[in-house]
Order: sequence, then C-alpha cells, then structure tokens
Amino acid sequence: MQLRTLGRVCFSPTCEAMQTFTASRDSSTPDVLWLCEHEAVFTQGLAGKAEHVLAPGSIPLVATNRGGQVTYHGPGQVVAYPLIDLRRAGYFVKEYVYRLEEAVIRTLLHYGVTGHRVGGAPGIYVRLEDPFSHAALPRNPVIASLTRNPWIPDQVRDDKSVPFAGLGKIAALGIKVSRNCTYHGVALNVAMDLEPFTRINPCGCPGLETVDLSTIGVSTTWSDAAAVLGRKLDIYLAP
Repeated sequence: MQLRTLGRVCFSPTCEAMQTFTASRDSSTPDVLWLCEHEAVFTQGLAGKAEHVLAPGSIPLVATNRGGQVTYHGPGQVVAYPLIDLRRAGYFVKEYVYRLEEAVIRTLLHYGVTGHRVGGAPGIYVRLEDPFSHAALPRNPVIASLTRNPWIPDQVRDDKSVPFAGLGKIAALGIKVSRNCTYHGVALNVAMDLEPFTRINPCGCPGLETVDLSTIGVSTTWSDAAAVLGRKLDIYLAP
C-alpha cells in the first residue's frame, strides 16, 4: 500500500475524499493507507440509534455510511483508512476485519499491551486492571462497574448482565465496502481527552469504558503510534 500521513484533518472532507477516491478507482489503482487524526467529532454508522448519543454538547454529530454505531474521534487518536481492492487482495470482508483487528493487536503488543477481541463486538479491548496480562478472557464477561459515566441510566447501571466486565475499548472499527473496495477503517486511542466518550454509548454499548494508551501506562507520541500501526496494517493487509 502507498502510505499518506494527512496529519490533523476535519472528518467530513476526509470522508468525502475517501468516497471520491473509491468511486473513481479502477483495477489498476494502487491501494492506499491514509493515517490521520480528526478534530473532535461524533460519527454515527448506518445502524446507529439516536438513543446511543447521550449528551453531545457542542461536539458535532455526523452521519456516515460505515457500519456500526456511534463513536468519537478527536486529537490524540490515530485513525487509519485503508483504501483496498479486496478482489485484488484475495480475501473477503470477514477476513479483512480480522486482519484489521490483528494489526491493532500487533501494534499494542509493540508497546507490551495485550489486545483482545470480543465476539460480536468489533474492535479491540484491554483488561483495565492489567493491560499487560496475556490471560484469556472469560467466555461471558460482564461489566464490573458503570459508575464512571454520569450519563448512564440507573436501570442500565444496575444491570449486571451487560458485557465487557473489566474491559476497556482502545480501538474502534467501522468499515464500508463498495464494489469490493474498502474505505473508513480503524481508530486507535493513543493520548486523548476521553471525556467525550462518556457522552455516548460507545459503539452502542451502554457502560463500556473507553481507554487510550496513555491511561493504561504507555507513553508514546501520536507520530510513533501512527508509524507502528501503519507498518502493521501494511503487513497484515497484504495479499
């Protein structure tokens, strides 16, 4: 893939540029990976429900054509947009998602952090008590505490069957495939203001805590994390 580091850019023009690129590409167009960070914005996927946006305040909410629910983008987060021809790459959407997640897991491992998949919940999670533990997750994790988010309703706060006990989400994934070509992608939290995540149910999951590398004890720069993630995506998305 060709790599382009865009720096800090607004979400909507970047999304429009991805759509234009994808619509105009042909079988000879090289695949490209865009790495960037966005100004503060909530983005809502095609399956998004209004009730998952709790208190957006002054942060804009933008509807998108990617999969998934609502998430937040802001400074200090590495956003990766792989623009790939899956037919030429030789794998299908399910494997593409797995490869995206694997690239994030390997990026975290570079920093000594163990990333986990949770069945039915795309993205990558870490253990809040010990992000460096290699122990497998329990089969049916449940939330240990919901008290950190002031916007969570009492009935949800008291529901001990909500998933993700002891886990924090460190990377979100939302993709779009058009004519076998991908856009949108994955966002890895590095060192950011996490407060806006409390204003939504991240990815449609009430009470799910969101973390970044900084809050779990990893000190690195946006540029370094972007470079590592870019290398891992180049490796794991290769044909």
